[in-house]
Amino acid sequence: MAGSDMLPHGALKGVKVLDLSRILAGPTATQLLGDLGADVIKVENPGTGGDDTRQWGKSVAEGADLTPYFMAANRNKRSLALDISTPQGQEVIRRLAAQADVLIENFKPGGLARYGLDYDSLRADCPRLVYGSISGYGQTGPNREKPGYDLMAQGFGGIMSLTGAPDGPPMKAGVGIADVMCGMYATVGILAALRHRDLTGEGQHVELALVDTQIAWLINEGVSYLNTGEPPVRRGNEHPSIVPYGTYQTSDGHVILAVGNDSQFRRFMAFLALEGQAHDPRFASNPARLQNRGALNDILIPALRRHSTDAIIAAMETAKVPVGPVQTLAQVFATDQVAAREMVVTQQVGDTPLKLLGNPLKFSRTPVTYRKTPPSCGADSAEILATDTPFDDG
Repeated sequence: MAGSDMLPHGALKGVKVLDLSRILAGPTATQLLGDLGADVIKVENPGTGGDDTRQWGKSVAEGADLTPYFMAANRNKRSLALDISTPQGQEVIRRLAAQADVLIENFKPGGLARYGLDYDSLRADCPRLVYGSISGYGQTGPNREKPGYDLMAQGFGGIMSLTGAPDGPPMKAGVGIADVMCGMYATVGILAALRHRDLTGEGQHVELALVDTQIAWLINEGVSYLNTGEPPVRRGNEHPSIVPYGTYQTSDGHVILAVGNDSQFRRFMAFLALEGQAHDPRFASNPARLQNRGALNDILIPALRRHSTDAIIAAMETAKVPVGPVQTLAQVFATDQVAAREMVVTQQVGDTPLKLLGNPLKFSRTPVTYRKTPPSCGADSAEILATDTPFDDG
């Protein structure tokens, strides 16, 4: 997507990030900063083989500790293998922090204080540093000492109670969405703090919890419960406030329908040759359809099963009723849309081409760049330790 009016670097070129995080939430944030042009040094414990996710699955490159889980959140970084439990390691971190704009860590609350590397210990010598802390339950509160993983956050924060079939057990999302959303919130907070720092010269502590961010994205369901006291129920793929809206079986698969208003509903029912039902008082308006969800589904489900997925999609697109397929990953990555939006990028590690998910952000002047492949643990240690100014000054 690069054009002649685009700059050959990202918007954060010159921003220096010291990454003391591991697994997914923190690395998601630092990868995003790296994609935007920041220089990221990732610190990994050589005694444990580095980031935990290097062991989560099979490496895709011979002789490298690069699992898909690790690669998903660690491009555009350099790896420094360093034992921060030693005085020598702590001194290196303090030296790097003094040069960094941002430090991100996800140790348990208080975990870095014993090494003199927490925010309060560093702020006197690093007054401009934006220090980001990510933990399971936050730096305060009765649960602050508990470890936090994505599944625990989804369970504690309530999203699992909303997810799954009405008659099934609570379900987590198919990927670590609590971790990813925490990483996204962390990135927003870091950028806001950098803006403040650039205006005032003052760094600050940006603190997030997996559970807090998960609760924040309960959105309408959370606000509805807070104001009505009515607990939401699991509806599978159906919507709590719109009918029909969900995934429906067809003669050869499934289709997604999102009939958002009454005129769309009338056009939808015309396709099914059920025009009379569109004017039935039970179904004529969305509030009525909400009250009579079960009765409407009893009519729609067998009617839709008489049509193929492609036929429904073609007819609804013509009628301008929101519709879509339920695709496998093989189908997703084979689409022209993915290619047009550059949502798969290829990087080379030795003789092995690595395919990674593209960054969804599109800029007219400062595009995302893919400068560095996910590194092996400690791959850049010698380079980083050999100089007193290891960060790129931009």
